[in-house]
Amino acid sequence: MRSMKGEVELNIPAQKAWEMYRDNQIISKINPEMLALAEYIEGDGSPGSLRLFRLGPEVSSYVKESMQKIEKVEIGRSVTYRVVGGDLRDMYDPYRVTFSFVPVQGKEEEKCIAEWNADYEPLTSSMPPPDKARDAALGFLKSFDKFELSH
Repeated sequence: MRSMKGEVELNIPAQKAWEMYRDNQIISKINPEMLALAEYIEGDGSPGSLRLFRLGPEVSSYVKESMQKIEKVEIGRSVTYRVVGGDLRDMYDPYRVTFSFVPVQGKEEEKCIAEWNADYEPLTSSMPPPDKARDAALGFLKSFDKFELSH
């Protein structure tokens, strides 16, 4: 299994970032150019739930949609899911991602580190690592700051 990770610092508390990530109404409005729609197809966000992400024009040339099965949730901290449908599933299997929101020590009420960690296995030897997926995820997470300021 191969791994890749990345992180960005956000100027919002970890709890706020967590709530934004988990709420389909909010996450669908943060940056529609990158993520046009999020919805729970099955379940409520707990382990076993299925969540569909329809991606916006900024990333749809790479991935149009992603069906994710939530495997593990640490309330207020992280969610781990496995991609079970969509374009990434045609490139990697498994493709498992964890999003974490970690308070910045001493500035817990102001900042957090949003982490993206992926474990994946390419389906072919010529398939490159998911750099574009990482960059898109981190770019989207950076949008949380701008969205929060405007609301």
